[in-house]
Amino acid sequence: MSNKNGKPVLMRLNGELTDLGAATVEADRYEFVYPKHADALDVFRHSCAHLLAHAVFELFPDAQYGIGPAVDSGFYYDFLVKEPFTPGDLEKISRRMAHLVKQNLSIKREILSKKAALELFSQMGQLLKVELIHEKVDGDSVTVYRQGEFIDLCRGPHLPSTGFLKHFKLMSVAASHWMGDESSHSMQRVYGVVFPTREQLDDHLCFLKEAKARDHRKLGRDLDLFSIQNEIGAGLVLWHPRGGMIRYEVEKYWREEHIRSGYELLYTPHIARGELWETSGHRGFYSKNMFTPIEFDNTEYQLKPMNCPFHLVVFKSRTRSWRELPLRWAELGTVYRYERSGVLHGLLRVRGFTQDDAHIFCTREQILDELKDLIRFSLNILGTFGFTDLDVFLSTRPENFVGDPEEWDLATHALERALSESGVAFTVDPGEGVFYGPKIDIKIKDVLKRSWQCSTIQVDFNMPRRFDLRYTSETGQVERPIMIHRALLGSLERFFGILIENYAGYFPVWLAPVQAAVIPINDRNTAYARQVQNELQKKGIRARLESRSEGMGRKIRDAEMEKIPYILILGDEEEKNQDVSLRIHRSGDQGKMALEKLVQSILNAIEEKTFAKKVQH
Repeated sequence: MSNKNGKPVLMRLNGELTDLGAATVEADRYEFVYPKHADALDVFRHSCAHLLAHAVFELFPDAQYGIGPAVDSGFYYDFLVKEPFTPGDLEKISRRMAHLVKQNLSIKREILSKKAALELFSQMGQLLKVELIHEKVDGDSVTVYRQGEFIDLCRGPHLPSTGFLKHFKLMSVAASHWMGDESSHSMQRVYGVVFPTREQLDDHLCFLKEAKARDHRKLGRDLDLFSIQNEIGAGLVLWHPRGGMIRYEVEKYWREEHIRSGYELLYTPHIARGELWETSGHRGFYSKNMFTPIEFDNTEYQLKPMNCPFHLVVFKSRTRSWRELPLRWAELGTVYRYERSGVLHGLLRVRGFTQDDAHIFCTREQILDELKDLIRFSLNILGTFGFTDLDVFLSTRPENFVGDPEEWDLATHALERALSESGVAFTVDPGEGVFYGPKIDIKIKDVLKRSWQCSTIQVDFNMPRRFDLRYTSETGQVERPIMIHRALLGSLERFFGILIENYAGYFPVWLAPVQAAVIPINDRNTAYARQVQNELQKKGIRARLESRSEGMGRKIRDAEMEKIPYILILGDEEEKNQDVSLRIHRSGDQGKMALEKLVQSILNAIEEKTFAKKVQH
């Protein structure tokens, strides 16, 4: 069965991925799946998770093994052990895994009765598996996979043997809880990666090294951009002055573009009476992500998890006419959502964040044009930040939804048509809409080709009904508007984290906290350096004078480490000629030039929202 792709490792039987040894009949449609096929990677990961559990089973006889799924980044397996795993333990486990690979053990599928499976795992002392069978198996039979003396509960499919798993690496170990329940067993979760070829594994490890160097948590600390501190609370972000300057520029651009595109700006409170969230439906559909209500003056209040109910109340504050529609309202509103401590991650998963919300209230006749305008607007702004490689998804009605199915169909069709007429390629994501309406999700790709959920556009018939929104139509009839929710950047905190990693901390000139460092060579040049700094600041350029007592080399090195775009070095000769010597971050020495010419070049880079580039002499 071997060919230029190597030996097959799986089969696709009637369109479904299955074990290579699955029985076929003449009427079945089947094809072989080879190691480099995209479909095979998840099975490599899942089989390597079993290999990991097998090694732990042999090295730590008292360990109980829980679950070991494939995930987007590789695989993991959860273990219940007496003592936490150490780095030395991971090395031993890795060596035993390599030994099992060399043995090339067959991986065989077996079907047991539920009773037999319970007896088997009970005799093995694997009580977590017994619990899984009781909770997850509804029928009378259980599928297990066996390799050598090791056996695991699993639906499969799996690779034919352990010999295919040569190219793996265990990455880390972390604490977890059994089935994600913080009140249950404390587990040890071992993470790993595996690929069909050594080249793929090496490429992935290089990618991880680059991603680690770009980690926004490290760069945020090194560049003094933000912090999250215990004194304040988990998941609550402190923006430091340099990070605050970047946020200011993002917000300024965001507001200017919205006003230019016909939006009006709103500001709403951080809390509201509990009844508001009853009316909106959030307490019914979103309560697990809301903080515990607080009470004062015999009234219950709730920290807001969303901005949209406030905008609905503003709409309802007076009589509305068809002549006012569409109404486009935008807000940079800070919201609060309870996220479990185990999922908090720097700026990317927090408990307090500023959502860049917009809500459009329009008629049915206006919905298509508004959606097309939203798509254009979103893509333009994302493109300004350098994100042009996108994946777009149309998410349709979920099982648990509210509203009229006919309205859902109308909204879904409008979203689909808007995307098509805008020339945007998209993928349908069945059942992934929110409870009140279908949506468009835009995922951006950074320079490492990682995908990030960013913009969302959601059509909502439900909320206007719940709040009884009305307007008077052209014929004098009372009509209900359609509401479109839109978050463009997602949240300022998360988007900032993405920007840090995408740019590796080296921001385009318009976002750089300090755009120019002015460095005098000697103390006698400080007065001229201050003069240059003042000239830059008058033009709106953020310039910092490096008047510290350290040597020039140290000052230049520090400015490079801070990733400041322009470094101006001023000595006796520059002062005499009233010019500057210029260094550009990542480009090095640019020679001497007139200050006026340099200022114009910097202003051009700010206006064009580009990185610092060489200046033509």
